[in-house]
Amino acid sequence: MFSPGHAGAGAYARVGNETGVMNASPHRLIAMLFEGARKAIGQARFHMQQGNVGRRGEAIGKAISIIESGLQASLDRNVGGEIAERLDALYSYMTRRLLQANIKSDESMLIEVDRLLATIEEAWTAIGPEVARMAAQGSAETMR
Repeated sequence: MFSPGHAGAGAYARVGNETGVMNASPHRLIAMLFEGARKAIGQARFHMQQGNVGRRGEAIGKAISIIESGLQASLDRNVGGEIAERLDALYSYMTRRLLQANIKSDESMLIEVDRLLATIEEAWTAIGPEVARMAAQGSAETMR
């Protein structure tokens, strides 16, 4: 089905992803989760448009897994307080909408969740420079 060149490219991509994860800051890891969830939703939309129910379900399942086991699980309710609680509720809503999208084959629900993720991702990206500055400041104080 695939040529040996494709297998090599796949292996290279896996090594690149693993290296990226291993070298990523905590802030970057969350950004990667947003990217992965949105990519899975994009794949689900494609498969929905193609009428490929099995692949659509797999992609939606992947998006749900990233949201629940990645984004939602990483929330620190003790530090994040009300914001973490609201994000927790929003992530739960997103997973319900993704399940409904799969059951009803409703692309508008996929678009809705993608837009919600995009909004949070944009805010997360915007705080990146401040997070990096604080991390650098913390490292400098630790070295003293």
